[in-house]
Amino acid sequence: MTTLDSPSPDQFEEVACYGCGGRNHRPLVVAEEDLTGKPGRFQFVTCHECGLVYQNPRLRFEFIGAYYDDEYIAHRKKTDWGWFTPLYEWAMGKHDRDKLALVERYVDLTSRSRVLDVGCAAGTFLTRVHEQRSCAVSGVDFKDLTHLPGFENIDFHLGTFHDQALPGRRFDLITMWHFLEHDYDPMRALGHARGLLADGGRLIIEVPRVDSLSSRLFKERWPGLQAPQHTALYSRRTLLNMVSAAGLEVVDYLPYGAFPAYFYLFTGTAFKLLKGKGLNLSRAVYPYFLGQLILSPVLLFERRLNLAMQTVVCRAREAT
Repeated sequence: MTTLDSPSPDQFEEVACYGCGGRNHRPLVVAEEDLTGKPGRFQFVTCHECGLVYQNPRLRFEFIGAYYDDEYIAHRKKTDWGWFTPLYEWAMGKHDRDKLALVERYVDLTSRSRVLDVGCAAGTFLTRVHEQRSCAVSGVDFKDLTHLPGFENIDFHLGTFHDQALPGRRFDLITMWHFLEHDYDPMRALGHARGLLADGGRLIIEVPRVDSLSSRLFKERWPGLQAPQHTALYSRRTLLNMVSAAGLEVVDYLPYGAFPAYFYLFTGTAFKLLKGKGLNLSRAVYPYFLGQLILSPVLLFERRLNLAMQTVVCRAREAT
């Protein structure tokens, strides 16, 4: 449990809608940082003009780093889970295997391919791509985790994505695995990615889906809120509208992702019970895998049920 103080009012800022720039909105939900129990209450609103859900007021960028410490799930270092360690390692590896399988439905990766992962965190996906397909891999993240294994093969760039001076029209594949909902200027990030795509390149974006079954089920305790780290929440319509406005053409839309929807079902149930006290993952790992086993028949139909995730595959729109 953290001793971080609750944010003060002067640490917040009012923002316009990321999608259309509108200032008119209506309150939707007030969320807490349910995963670790860090203090604070964070409001999400719905834009009157385009329907985008976003955090407003949002925590100013210079204060958000405290919420991405070692307790943040993508940055956790723990690897010893006792008897469950082999199962835990298999589950973590499966996530990256599922990412690669999804990617290769749209991109033929070879030793000549160049891959960029935006929000690469611990770099495990890029490490798998490099090891299995011999691609040249690059990653961007605003937190430096290059002390972790695998980064010796990754061209890593530290900082915000749109500030990176990467060579244009270079990458055959750009991935944003749960990045866009964190970004403070998502339209700029999409436009930057468009300019980095090589001819025939693909941009693959996976985000939580705010118009999903799990969102309706868990409401203010929906794990996809993940406040204050998530600054925007996308429905199918708002996600497709934003990629189109950024000059991208949709190749395919999937009402699921590589990230397991079961994680949202489990943590959403836990958040409802804990009411903001934070989830001890060391204790939760045992009931997590037990629940997954019990729900396995339902999870076979995950791709048809719109449980939690969505993925859009894009290419740069040709000039007319």
